Amino acid sequence: MLAAFDDDGVIVYQAFRPEIVHEAIKKGTFGKGFGLDRMTWIKPSFGWMLHRSGYATKHRQEAIARVRLAHDGFLSILRQSVSTSFKPHLFKTQDAWARALDASDVRYQWDPDRDLRDYKLPRRAIQLGIRGEAVRRYVNEWITSIEDVTALAHSIKAAVERGDRVLPDVPYEREYPVPPEIARILSYDEVGEDSEVGE
Repeated sequence: MLAAFDDDGVIVYQAFRPEIVHEAIKKGTFGKGFGLDRMTWIKPSFGWMLHRSGYATKHRQEAIARVRLAHDGFLSILRQSVSTSFKPHLFKTQDAWARALDASDVRYQWDPDRDLRDYKLPRRAIQLGIRGEAVRRYVNEWITSIEDVTALAHSIKAAVERGDRVLPDVPYEREYPVPPEIARILSYDEVGEDSEVGE
């Protein structure tokens, strides 16, 4: 799993209506307009976020938030996660998996990653869906800062459309270290090892 991180935390991305991101910037965490009673998805890959949101142009995804999380919060999210698809190395039966998925506050799925030009990459990016107690702790405890990067998304889109050779700088994403038990939960053996790739 690739992510941008340093000693202070790890970066994930979310796309919302602009008013939700504007309120979050003022508050330092999500507030008015953000639903604590529903599942929300976070993405460590900026390229995948750009692809998913159409470079912050799709309906209800017109603004992108760059969210910095404390490492302990991010690792807690990963530890609780259950795959959106059945993994026989983790569950004996599909019924056992379905019950675990229904009970969990966190689910994950792997999708083909994208670079900043929206080209599909030979690796996978993770998406993490959080709800319940996990999303409440995400908002109230684990978020350390939020930045609006909508303008950056638009500038990258414009540069790609112009055919610019060099794109605007974004935080460098590299392999995020996880202990073996989390690697097993996330089915690392199935997705293969990620490698560091720059623009």
